[in-house]
Amino acid sequence: MDTVTQAKLKQREAPMLDRLRRLLTGSAPEPPPLADVTLRPIGSVRNRIKKPMSEGWAEVTSQIVLRPELAEALLGLDTYSHIYVLFWPHQIPDEVRGSKPQLHPLDDEANPLQGVLATRSQIRFNPILVSAVPLLKVEKNVLHVQGLDAVDGSPVLDVKPYIAYFDCIAEAKVPKWVEERARQT
Repeated sequence: MDTVTQAKLKQREAPMLDRLRRLLTGSAPEPPPLADVTLRPIGSVRNRIKKPMSEGWAEVTSQIVLRPELAEALLGLDTYSHIYVLFWPHQIPDEVRGSKPQLHPLDDEANPLQGVLATRSQIRFNPILVSAVPLLKVEKNVLHVQGLDAVDGSPVLDVKPYIAYFDCIAEAKVPKWVEERARQT
């Protein structure tokens, strides 16, 4: 085999050998280059809750006040009973964000230690939170909702209609400790 053919063969084999080495050594693959993401809130939450709380949200009514120029984007939303609200927990300090890659959910050591991405914790690397809530009414650029677990002033990143046909996953499974916790509440 000539030198050129050997070089071409090594070029083709190199990626395959790298993958094989990673599999055998157990090292995690590197992600491709990650693009920066910039988000501009579409509105903010208005309610009487000034500090985060772990429970008691069911009776809280909130208004999601959108930027006025987005009012026309709400056309038809009032025909849905529920919406998803994606929001940013602005009271979580930057130095706390992502500071616990593992934690006990709800800071309760009775719950098993979990990776933060296997929890609903606000102490995430990018704490974009999501809640499905009843939509009470739409007035101009204001959405009235019930049970949104966001404090007053939380930036709202997006809203989407809840569509049971697409969003309800009947065969979804959760760990046993989550089922036990749900029975206790």
